[in-house]
Amino acid sequence: MNSTVLSALPIGHAGDASMGMLLRDAGKLSGDDAERVLQAQQELGLRFGETAVRLGLVNDADIAQALAQQFAYPYLAKGQSELSPDLVAAYEPFSAPVEALRAVRSQLMLRWFARGRRALAIAGVSPDDGASHFTANLALVFSQLGEGTLLIDANLRNPRQHHLFGIRSRQGLSDLLAGRTGLEVITPVAGFPDLSLLPAGTLPPNPQELLARDGLRRLHAQLVSQYDVVLYDLPPYSAAADALAVAAHAGGVLLVAGKHRTLIADVSRMAAQMAEAGADVVGSVVVGD
Repeated sequence: MNSTVLSALPIGHAGDASMGMLLRDAGKLSGDDAERVLQAQQELGLRFGETAVRLGLVNDADIAQALAQQFAYPYLAKGQSELSPDLVAAYEPFSAPVEALRAVRSQLMLRWFARGRRALAIAGVSPDDGASHFTANLALVFSQLGEGTLLIDANLRNPRQHHLFGIRSRQGLSDLLAGRTGLEVITPVAGFPDLSLLPAGTLPPNPQELLARDGLRRLHAQLVSQYDVVLYDLPPYSAAADALAVAAHAGGVLLVAGKHRTLIADVSRMAAQMAEAGADVVGSVVVGD
Protein backbone atom coordinates (compact mmCIF):
# COMPACT_ATOMS: atom_id res chain seq x y z
CA MET A 1 0.00 0.00 0.00
CA ASN A 2 1.19 3.52 -0.71
CA SER A 3 2.70 5.02 2.43
CA THR A 4 1.14 8.39 1.54
CA VAL A 5 -2.25 6.93 2.38
CA LEU A 6 -1.05 5.54 5.69
CA SER A 7 0.55 8.80 6.81
CA ALA A 8 -2.22 11.11 5.68
CA LEU A 9 -3.36 11.83 9.26
CA PRO A 10 -1.30 13.23 12.15
CA ILE A 11 0.50 10.79 14.42
CA GLY A 12 -1.53 10.01 17.51
CA HIS A 13 -4.85 10.23 15.68
CA ALA A 14 -7.57 8.13 17.31
CA GLY A 15 -7.63 5.95 14.19
CA ASP A 16 -4.35 4.36 15.30
CA ALA A 17 -6.06 2.67 18.25
CA SER A 18 -8.83 1.44 15.97
CA MET A 19 -6.28 0.04 13.53
CA GLY A 20 -4.54 -1.87 16.32
CA MET A 21 -7.79 -3.29 17.65
CA LEU A 22 -8.94 -4.31 14.18
CA LEU A 23 -5.67 -6.09 13.46
CA ARG A 24 -5.81 -7.86 16.82
CA ASP A 25 -9.45 -8.86 16.33
CA ALA A 26 -8.53 -10.27 12.92
CA GLY A 27 -5.78 -12.36 14.51
CA LYS A 28 -3.04 -10.46 12.69
CA LEU A 29 -1.37 -9.05 15.82
CA SER A 30 -0.94 -10.31 19.37
CA GLY A 31 -0.99 -7.98 22.35
CA ASP A 32 2.81 -8.10 22.51
CA ASP A 33 3.00 -7.31 18.78
CA ALA A 34 0.80 -4.25 19.28
CA GLU A 35 3.07 -2.99 22.05
CA ARG A 36 6.09 -3.39 19.79
CA VAL A 37 4.34 -1.41 17.09
CA LEU A 38 3.40 1.40 19.47
CA GLN A 39 6.98 1.71 20.71
CA ALA A 40 8.45 1.65 17.22
CA GLN A 41 5.80 4.08 15.99
CA GLN A 42 7.04 6.78 18.35
CA GLU A 43 10.65 6.24 17.21
CA LEU A 44 9.88 6.16 13.48
CA GLY A 45 7.20 8.87 13.43
CA LEU A 46 4.88 6.75 11.26
CA ARG A 47 1.25 5.65 11.40
CA PHE A 48 0.40 2.44 13.27
CA GLY A 49 -0.32 0.44 10.14
CA GLU A 50 2.81 1.49 8.30
CA THR A 51 4.92 0.74 11.36
CA ALA A 52 3.42 -2.75 11.65
CA VAL A 53 4.30 -3.36 7.99
CA ARG A 54 7.86 -2.07 8.53
CA LEU A 55 8.28 -4.54 11.39
CA GLY A 56 7.07 -7.40 9.20
CA LEU A 57 4.15 -8.19 11.48
CA VAL A 58 1.44 -7.61 8.87
CA ASN A 59 1.31 -7.00 5.13
CA ASP A 60 -0.25 -4.35 2.93
CA ALA A 61 -3.35 -6.48 2.35
CA ASP A 62 -3.94 -6.71 6.12
CA ILE A 63 -3.74 -2.92 6.43
CA ALA A 64 -6.05 -2.40 3.45
CA GLN A 65 -8.62 -4.71 5.05
CA ALA A 66 -8.45 -2.83 8.36
CA LEU A 67 -8.72 0.56 6.63
CA ALA A 68 -11.77 -0.69 4.75
CA GLN A 69 -13.38 -1.57 8.08
CA GLN A 70 -12.51 1.84 9.55
CA PHE A 71 -14.14 3.62 6.63
CA ALA A 72 -17.11 1.23 6.38
CA TYR A 73 -16.01 -0.06 2.98
CA PRO A 74 -16.66 -3.80 3.08
CA TYR A 75 -14.64 -6.31 1.12
CA LEU A 76 -13.26 -9.78 1.74
CA ALA A 77 -9.89 -11.46 1.89
CA LYS A 78 -9.54 -14.38 -0.51
CA GLY A 79 -10.47 -17.66 1.12
CA GLN A 80 -12.53 -15.83 3.75
CA SER A 81 -15.93 -16.47 2.20
CA GLU A 82 -17.99 -18.83 0.08
CA LEU A 83 -18.48 -16.09 -2.49
CA SER A 84 -17.12 -17.00 -5.92
CA PRO A 85 -13.65 -15.69 -6.82
CA ASP A 86 -15.33 -14.29 -9.94
CA LEU A 87 -16.79 -11.56 -7.71
CA VAL A 88 -13.78 -9.29 -8.05
CA ALA A 89 -15.57 -6.39 -6.37
CA ALA A 90 -15.76 -8.50 -3.20
CA TYR A 91 -12.09 -9.49 -3.16
CA GLU A 92 -10.14 -6.94 -5.20
CA PRO A 93 -11.95 -3.60 -4.78
CA PHE A 94 -8.89 -1.54 -5.72
CA SER A 95 -8.16 -3.36 -8.99
CA ALA A 96 -8.57 -1.88 -12.48
CA PRO A 97 -11.67 -3.98 -13.35
CA VAL A 98 -13.45 -2.74 -10.22
CA GLU A 99 -12.46 0.86 -10.95
CA ALA A 100 -14.20 0.36 -14.31
CA LEU A 101 -17.27 -0.97 -12.48
CA ARG A 102 -17.32 2.11 -10.28
CA ALA A 103 -17.17 4.28 -13.39
CA VAL A 104 -20.26 2.46 -14.71
CA ARG A 105 -21.92 2.91 -11.32
CA SER A 106 -21.24 6.66 -11.42
CA GLN A 107 -22.76 6.96 -14.89
CA LEU A 108 -25.84 5.03 -13.81
CA MET A 109 -26.25 7.17 -10.70
CA LEU A 110 -26.17 10.32 -12.85
CA ARG A 111 -28.15 9.12 -15.86
CA TRP A 112 -30.72 6.86 -14.23
CA PHE A 113 -30.97 6.66 -10.46
CA ALA A 114 -30.64 10.41 -9.94
CA ARG A 115 -33.92 10.77 -11.83
CA GLY A 116 -35.80 9.01 -9.05
CA ARG A 117 -35.46 5.53 -10.53
CA ARG A 118 -34.66 2.65 -8.20
CA ALA A 119 -34.65 -0.39 -10.47
CA LEU A 120 -32.59 -1.48 -13.45
CA ALA A 121 -32.55 -4.68 -15.48
CA ILE A 122 -29.31 -5.98 -16.97
CA ALA A 123 -29.36 -8.20 -20.04
CA GLY A 124 -26.97 -9.97 -22.37
CA VAL A 125 -27.66 -11.54 -25.74
CA SER A 126 -26.31 -15.02 -25.05
CA PRO A 127 -25.35 -17.10 -21.97
CA ASP A 128 -21.60 -16.54 -22.49
CA ASP A 129 -21.76 -12.72 -22.62
CA GLY A 130 -20.82 -12.40 -18.95
CA ALA A 131 -23.95 -10.47 -17.99
CA SER A 132 -24.61 -12.40 -14.75
CA HIS A 133 -21.07 -11.92 -13.46
CA PHE A 134 -21.21 -8.24 -14.39
CA THR A 135 -24.56 -7.79 -12.62
CA ALA A 136 -23.29 -9.48 -9.45
CA ASN A 137 -20.21 -7.26 -9.32
CA LEU A 138 -22.24 -4.15 -10.07
CA ALA A 139 -24.56 -4.98 -7.17
CA LEU A 140 -21.52 -5.26 -4.91
CA VAL A 141 -20.14 -1.83 -5.86
CA PHE A 142 -23.54 -0.22 -5.34
CA SER A 143 -23.70 -1.75 -1.86
CA GLN A 144 -20.15 -0.58 -1.12
CA LEU A 145 -21.40 2.94 -1.80
CA GLY A 146 -23.82 2.47 1.10
CA GLU A 147 -26.88 2.05 -1.11
CA GLY A 148 -29.35 -0.54 0.15
CA THR A 149 -29.07 -2.92 -2.80
CA LEU A 150 -31.18 -5.91 -3.81
CA LEU A 151 -29.99 -8.24 -6.56
CA ILE A 152 -32.79 -10.33 -8.10
CA ASP A 153 -31.98 -13.39 -10.17
CA ALA A 154 -34.79 -13.28 -12.73
CA ASN A 155 -33.27 -16.05 -14.85
CA LEU A 156 -35.77 -18.80 -14.09
CA ARG A 157 -34.21 -21.15 -16.66
CA ASN A 158 -30.52 -21.25 -15.82
CA PRO A 159 -29.91 -19.10 -12.73
CA ARG A 160 -26.37 -18.29 -11.60
CA GLN A 161 -26.49 -15.80 -8.76
CA HIS A 162 -26.96 -18.36 -5.97
CA HIS A 163 -23.80 -20.10 -7.16
CA LEU A 164 -21.82 -16.86 -7.29
CA PHE A 165 -22.87 -15.87 -3.77
CA GLY A 166 -22.69 -19.34 -2.25
CA ILE A 167 -26.36 -19.38 -1.25
CA ARG A 168 -28.05 -22.76 -0.88
CA SER A 169 -31.65 -21.61 -0.55
CA ARG A 170 -33.95 -23.60 -2.80
CA GLN A 171 -36.70 -20.99 -2.83
CA GLY A 172 -36.68 -17.56 -4.40
CA LEU A 173 -38.36 -15.38 -7.00
CA SER A 174 -40.37 -18.14 -8.69
CA ASP A 175 -41.73 -19.35 -5.36
CA LEU A 176 -42.66 -15.78 -4.38
CA LEU A 177 -44.52 -15.27 -7.65
CA ALA A 178 -46.30 -18.60 -7.22
CA GLY A 179 -47.39 -17.65 -3.69
CA ARG A 180 -45.40 -20.50 -2.13
CA THR A 181 -43.26 -18.33 0.17
CA GLY A 182 -42.76 -14.78 1.44
CA LEU A 183 -40.05 -12.14 1.47
CA GLU A 184 -38.03 -14.16 3.97
CA VAL A 185 -36.39 -15.84 0.97
CA ILE A 186 -34.44 -12.61 0.40
CA THR A 187 -30.99 -13.43 1.76
CA PRO A 188 -28.50 -10.90 3.18
CA VAL A 189 -25.02 -11.36 1.71
CA ALA A 190 -22.53 -12.07 4.49
CA GLY A 191 -19.85 -9.40 4.80
CA PHE A 192 -21.83 -6.81 2.85
CA PRO A 193 -24.43 -5.21 5.13
CA ASP A 194 -26.09 -3.22 2.34
CA LEU A 195 -26.51 -6.12 -0.12
CA SER A 196 -29.23 -8.76 -0.32
CA LEU A 197 -30.01 -11.43 -2.91
CA LEU A 198 -33.33 -12.79 -4.08
CA PRO A 199 -32.34 -16.02 -5.83
CA ALA A 200 -34.31 -17.48 -8.73
CA GLY A 201 -35.78 -20.29 -6.63
CA THR A 202 -37.45 -23.44 -7.90
CA LEU A 203 -37.16 -23.79 -11.68
CA PRO A 204 -40.77 -23.56 -12.92
CA PRO A 205 -42.19 -25.25 -16.01
CA ASN A 206 -43.65 -21.93 -17.20
CA PRO A 207 -41.09 -19.16 -16.54
CA GLN A 208 -42.33 -16.82 -19.25
CA GLU A 209 -45.93 -16.94 -18.06
CA LEU A 210 -44.88 -16.61 -14.41
CA LEU A 211 -42.89 -13.45 -15.11
CA ALA A 212 -45.66 -11.97 -17.25
CA ARG A 213 -48.28 -12.19 -14.52
CA ASP A 214 -49.41 -9.23 -12.45
CA GLY A 215 -47.66 -10.70 -9.40
CA LEU A 216 -44.31 -9.44 -10.63
CA ARG A 217 -45.65 -5.89 -10.91
CA ARG A 218 -46.91 -6.00 -7.31
CA LEU A 219 -43.70 -7.56 -6.03
CA HIS A 220 -41.60 -5.00 -7.90
CA ALA A 221 -43.56 -2.10 -6.39
CA GLN A 222 -43.03 -3.53 -2.91
CA LEU A 223 -39.30 -4.07 -3.36
CA VAL A 224 -38.46 -0.67 -4.83
CA SER A 225 -40.13 0.91 -1.80
CA GLN A 226 -37.73 -0.96 0.50
CA TYR A 227 -34.37 -0.70 -1.33
CA ASP A 228 -32.36 2.14 -2.83
CA VAL A 229 -31.22 0.05 -5.80
CA VAL A 230 -32.88 -3.05 -7.26
CA LEU A 231 -30.95 -4.87 -9.99
CA TYR A 232 -32.50 -7.64 -12.08
CA ASP A 233 -30.24 -10.24 -13.65
CA LEU A 234 -32.20 -11.20 -16.77
CA PRO A 235 -32.06 -14.45 -18.72
CA PRO A 236 -30.12 -14.23 -22.00
CA TYR A 237 -32.17 -12.46 -24.61
CA SER A 238 -31.46 -15.16 -27.20
CA ALA A 239 -32.84 -17.90 -24.95
CA ALA A 240 -36.34 -16.61 -24.29
CA ALA A 241 -38.64 -13.62 -24.20
CA ASP A 242 -38.66 -13.63 -20.38
CA ALA A 243 -36.20 -10.73 -20.37
CA LEU A 244 -38.68 -8.40 -22.08
CA ALA A 245 -41.34 -8.81 -19.38
CA VAL A 246 -38.93 -8.16 -16.51
CA ALA A 247 -37.23 -5.21 -18.21
CA ALA A 248 -40.60 -3.58 -18.76
CA HIS A 249 -41.37 -3.78 -15.03
CA ALA A 250 -37.91 -2.44 -14.12
CA GLY A 251 -38.43 0.47 -16.49
CA GLY A 252 -34.86 0.54 -17.73
CA VAL A 253 -32.28 -1.90 -19.04
CA LEU A 254 -28.52 -1.89 -19.38
CA LEU A 255 -27.24 -4.06 -22.22
CA VAL A 256 -24.12 -6.22 -21.82
CA ALA A 257 -22.01 -7.34 -24.76
CA GLY A 258 -19.18 -9.85 -24.59
CA LYS A 259 -15.94 -8.62 -26.14
CA HIS A 260 -15.13 -10.58 -29.32
CA ARG A 261 -18.31 -12.64 -28.76
CA THR A 262 -21.42 -10.50 -29.19
CA LEU A 263 -22.43 -9.21 -32.61
CA ILE A 264 -23.37 -5.54 -32.83
CA ALA A 265 -26.41 -6.49 -34.89
CA ASP A 266 -27.66 -8.70 -32.05
CA VAL A 267 -27.25 -5.88 -29.53
CA SER A 268 -29.13 -3.49 -31.82
CA ARG A 269 -31.95 -6.00 -32.25
CA MET A 270 -32.17 -6.54 -28.48
CA ALA A 271 -32.21 -2.78 -27.84
CA ALA A 272 -35.04 -2.26 -30.32
CA GLN A 273 -37.20 -4.99 -28.80
CA MET A 274 -36.53 -3.80 -25.25
CA ALA A 275 -37.70 -0.33 -26.25
CA GLU A 276 -40.81 -1.79 -27.88
CA ALA A 277 -41.55 -3.66 -24.64
CA GLY A 278 -41.52 -0.36 -22.75
CA ALA A 279 -38.05 -0.37 -21.20
CA ASP A 280 -35.69 2.59 -21.56
CA VAL A 281 -32.29 1.43 -22.86
CA VAL A 282 -29.98 3.24 -20.44
CA GLY A 283 -26.78 2.24 -22.22
CA SER A 284 -24.48 -0.66 -22.98
CA VAL A 285 -21.22 -2.05 -21.67
CA VAL A 286 -18.63 -4.41 -23.11
CA VAL A 287 -17.18 -7.01 -20.74
CA GLY A 288 -14.44 -9.60 -21.08
CA ASP A 289 -10.79 -9.71 -22.01
